[in-house]
Amino acid sequence: MIKPDAVAEGHTGAILKMIEEAGFRVVAMKKTQLTPERAGQFYAVHKERPFYNDLCDYMSSGAIVPMILEKENAVTDFRTLIGATNPANADEGTIRKLFAKSIEANAIHGSDSDENASIEGSFFFASTEQY
Repeated sequence: MIKPDAVAEGHTGAILKMIEEAGFRVVAMKKTQLTPERAGQFYAVHKERPFYNDLCDYMSSGAIVPMILEKENAVTDFRTLIGATNPANADEGTIRKLFAKSIEANAIHGSDSDENASIEGSFFFASTEQY
């Protein structure tokens, strides 16, 4: 998911180009905006964490671009492509190194497992929207 900071800064096209050039196939994609409630549902796993409310506020602050991607070893390869959560620690050439503004506004979200990728994809897309 391309996050509100990166969408607002006009980086959606550049990020999508990097994703496709890395060999990912876009199965589903749309531009939308989360309500604070929907952001809370998406990040429910973090509900007890001190940053939860700020995260929900941030993720509902502007448009996002959720996607479902396919590739052999997709989760591992995507985590490598996006870089470390803290852009200061991200490798050169990664999405976060190039486009993130901070650890909070870090440009992009990537699922951390195949199971979570399936759950997160279903959160944003009906099966009829996946090609």
